Amino acid sequence: MKQHIFFIGLLFLMSFSSSDRVSRLIDKEIKSVFNIVEYQKEAVLVSEEINKTLPTRITKTNFYKITTIDEKHIGYYFLGKAFGKTDYFDFLVILNNDFVISKIKVLVYREDHGSEVGSKRWLRQFTGKSTKHTFKYQGDIAAISGATISAKSMTREINKFLKTIEILIQKHQL
Repeated sequence: MKQHIFFIGLLFLMSFSSSDRVSRLIDKEIKSVFNIVEYQKEAVLVSEEINKTLPTRITKTNFYKITTIDEKHIGYYFLGKAFGKTDYFDFLVILNNDFVISKIKVLVYREDHGSEVGSKRWLRQFTGKSTKHTFKYQGDIAAISGATISAKSMTREINKFLKTIEILIQKHQL
C-alpha cells in the first residue's frame, strides 16, 4: 500500500514539474518573440456553438491573447497537440496581432524517434505565414527522414489551427 501511494505521489510530482517546465518554456518564448520582460495572458473564449464548427477546438487552456503590462495587445499563443507514431507531442504557436506565425516550438516530444520535428530549422518553414496559407507537406514543407509521421501530423495540425483562426476572424470572435 505504501509503495502504491509513493508511486501515485511520484507521478503527481512528475506531472507538476513537467507542467511547470512547459510554462517556463512558453514564458521564455513569448518574452523572446515580443522582446518584452513582462506580459499578461487572457484565455480566448469561444462559444460551444461556434467551437463545434472549428477544425481545432478552442478551450480555456489552449488559446490565449497576449498583452503588455500596460494592456497593449501584442499577439496570441496556442498550445497544440499532434500525433507521432505512437503518442502525442505538444507544441506552441505564437502569432502576432495580424495572425502571422511568429514562432513554433515543440514543447514536449514523447517518443524515441522522430524528434527532428522539433528542430528550429524545420519549424522556421512555418514562420511568417498567415491564415491565408495552407501548408503542403513535401511541397512548401520539407520532409524529414525518420520523422515522417510526426512532420505530416504537425503540418496537418498547423493547417487546422490556421483555418480555425480564419473562421474565428470571419465570425468576429477575434
